[in-house]
Amino acid sequence: MAKKVALLQGNEACAHGAIYAGAKFFGGYPITPSTEVAEVLSNELPKVGGKFIQMEDEIGAMAAVIGGALAGSKAITATSGPGVSLKQELIGYACIAEIPCVIINVMRGGPSTGMPTGPGQSDVMQARWGTHGDHAAIALAPASCQEIFSETVRAFNLAEKYRMPVQVVYDEIVGHMRERIVFPEPGELEVVERIAPTVEPKDYKPYDASKGDVPPLAAFGSEYRFHVTGLNKAADGFPTTKAELVDAEERRQIRKVEANAADIESNEEYLTEDAEVVILAYGSTARSARYAVNELRKEGVKAGLFRPITLWPFPEKRVAALAQQAKAIVVPELNLGQMILEVERVIKGNATLAGVNRVDGEPINPGQIMNKVKEVM
Repeated sequence: MAKKVALLQGNEACAHGAIYAGAKFFGGYPITPSTEVAEVLSNELPKVGGKFIQMEDEIGAMAAVIGGALAGSKAITATSGPGVSLKQELIGYACIAEIPCVIINVMRGGPSTGMPTGPGQSDVMQARWGTHGDHAAIALAPASCQEIFSETVRAFNLAEKYRMPVQVVYDEIVGHMRERIVFPEPGELEVVERIAPTVEPKDYKPYDASKGDVPPLAAFGSEYRFHVTGLNKAADGFPTTKAELVDAEERRQIRKVEANAADIESNEEYLTEDAEVVILAYGSTARSARYAVNELRKEGVKAGLFRPITLWPFPEKRVAALAQQAKAIVVPELNLGQMILEVERVIKGNATLAGVNRVDGEPINPGQIMNKVKEVM
C-alpha cells in the first residue's frame, strides 16, 4: 500500500511530526515565523484527544506547557527567538525540575524584534546557554521538511527518555519552504514513552537517583503525589541546601546527557572521507554548502560537508577528528559567528578555520562558500 504523500511547509511538517510522536498538549502564542505550527496543531490536536491553548504571551505559554507535561501529556510549544527569550526563566525551571517538553524555535534575525520575516541562525548559543545556571541542553537542527518531521519526533523521544526540555531550532527558510513529505507508517519511527514509576504511591520519590540518572516520572494529579520546585531538592522533591545533595543533583542532570552523547548525537557527512577542506554547516545553510561541495569537486578541490543535526551536545569528537584530517574547516552560518566558536574550541588549531557570515535577511549562497574555501586552500 502506498504511503501518504503531501506537499508541506516545514512548519506544517513539524506539527504533523508532533502528532506522530504522541503530542497531546500545545501551549503557545503566535509569532512569525513559527505561527503555522500552532495553526496546524490547533486543528489536529483535538482530532487525537489533545488540547490546544493560546496563552496571553510567551511566558504563559511556557508555563502551560510545563503544566501539561507534568500532568502526563507530551507537550510542545513553538516560537521564535524573542519568544524563547521570554520563556527562558521557565525553561530553566523545566531543566532543574526535569520536565520533558519540546520547544520549537523557528529562527529569525535579532536581537530583539530584528527581522521577523527573514531567516537567521543566531539562536544556537541561546539554545545552549539562554537560561542561567549549570544545565544540560539538547538542541536539534533539521535541514529539510522531511527532516523537520522526523527530528520533531526524535525531540519528543529525547525529552521523554532523558526527562528534560529539548529544543528544535531551524531557520525561517526551512520553516516556510514547501517540499514533498512522505508520512511514515505508525511504528515506522520509534516513539518513546516516559518511564513511569513501579513503586507503591507512598514510596514514590520523583528525583530518586537510586533509580538511575533519569528517575521515573509520575503524572501530577495521579495517585502519585509529589512536590515540584525550582529549588535544588532532595529525592522527595522538597528543597534542600545540603551541599552534598545539591552537588549530586547538578552533576547527575548534566551527566545524563554527557554520558549518553552517542545516543543523542546525529550528524550527516558528505564526501568527507578524503576531504582536505570540510564545510561545517547546519540548517538551510547546509543545503548551499552541499551544492558548493559538488561544484568544488568538479574544480578538483577535495571538499566535504559535515552537518551537525544535533547542535547540542556539540559533536566535538568527530569535529576534532576531521581537523586532524583536513587542512581547513569553513563554517558558514546566518549570524556573525556562533557555532564557529565551538569548532575553534575543539580543533585546537589543528586546521585553518574560517567563517562565512550573513545577517542581512538573505541566505548564504554557494558562491560565497566556494570563494571562502578558495581563500583558505
